[in-house]
Amino acid sequence: MKIEKLKFDENGLIPAVVQDYYTKKVLTVAYMNHESLQISIKEGHTCFWSRSRQEIWRKGATSGNVQKIVSITADCDYDALTVEVIKNGPACHTGADSCFNEAIYQSEESNAFSMDALYELIEGRKTNKQEGSYTTYLFDKGLDKILKKVGEECTEVIIGAKNNDNAETIYEIADLTYHIMVLMVERGISLADIANELAKRHVIDKKVKQETCKAE
Repeated sequence: MKIEKLKFDENGLIPAVVQDYYTKKVLTVAYMNHESLQISIKEGHTCFWSRSRQEIWRKGATSGNVQKIVSITADCDYDALTVEVIKNGPACHTGADSCFNEAIYQSEESNAFSMDALYELIEGRKTNKQEGSYTTYLFDKGLDKILKKVGEECTEVIIGAKNNDNAETIYEIADLTYHIMVLMVERGISLADIANELAKRHVIDKKVKQETCKAE
């Protein structure tokens, strides 16, 4: 699509909804003018027009929280953009992962389980400790306790699988996943960090190649 087809407003701007490529979470809404859009495409990182400072704003130029662009898509009217990015650090100037954190309305469906919601819940048990919370207890005990639990749950997964008991294995994998996420929060590792690492690999091909080499 040619930039010339886009419809910039009377101030020469077009709204850009920035979305995490892996989680699809909306990170922020910013504005681009013709120049900043061209810079974004040329450099491969988000560049916006700051309405408050009235100047070009390369995201992360001072903070280091750059956003690598995966795709830019226009809506059907060509007057708004969606920018999918792989982010390096928080998207919000407050230090939050996303600028959208203040709930105005939530339906019953919003309580559906997600890995992101679980991660945020675990994170909250570390930053806002709750008496009687097992997760808070793990954080209070520290890294060695968390690692011990991860090791124990790994063993339980192996036992469940060796018993050919899928129900037990699923239960233990869920326990292991939870404790690994506690470890991730403790070490400051995000779900996006893991997704980014997996995206850089051809996991199956590499493992097969390694096993073939060992066999030879």
